[in-house]
Amino acid sequence: MKFFIDTANLSEIQEAYDLGILDGVTTNPSLMAKEGITGSDNILKHYKDICNIVDDNVSAEVISVTLDEMLKEGRALAKIDDKIVVKIPMIKDGVKAIKVLSSEGIRTNCTLIFNAGQAILAAKAGASYVSPFMGRLDDIGTEGILLIEQIVHIFDNYGFETEVLAASVRHNIHLIQCAEVGADVVTCPLKVITGLLKHPLTDSGLEQFLADYKKGN
Repeated sequence: MKFFIDTANLSEIQEAYDLGILDGVTTNPSLMAKEGITGSDNILKHYKDICNIVDDNVSAEVISVTLDEMLKEGRALAKIDDKIVVKIPMIKDGVKAIKVLSSEGIRTNCTLIFNAGQAILAAKAGASYVSPFMGRLDDIGTEGILLIEQIVHIFDNYGFETEVLAASVRHNIHLIQCAEVGADVVTCPLKVITGLLKHPLTDSGLEQFLADYKKGN
């Protein structure tokens, strides 16, 4: 399973990369704004800065909602770096844009997916990734992990090459559940990834080992 970090913070991206487990980055306009990155020129430069840190898979989101504008914006984003994956919303013109961009060899990530039907449409159009938002489904009383499992099962049935990218992953249990059901990718904040390092028995065991070592020296 691939680990993507969901942020626009360069320090967090570098920390995850230095950990040796980072496979990519996802961002969106909200995450850019959180870092004080506004204006098209600054946003494009920031995407390039992210690409300079990681090895591949930087999802850069379009902000247009019409086909022509999404194509124009998507092509411009793809020119930033070969590592860019153009993030397209799950709307009718978005599916059309995925089909065109994919035919041009531009990788795409279909975002804001909340049911299996949407995922199937995106995969049929040639999306490289589909991003079902499990955490937001949990927020409305639905078990988001069930959607991840359903999409994985359907894609396996028909041999879709599109990868299932579990998004809105908010805590360690989400991440482990995604691994259990076979998600190809999870994207989450840095604290979720580093949270996997922690266990009280690891801490107490290490403390005991060090204490015992000091007794013999």
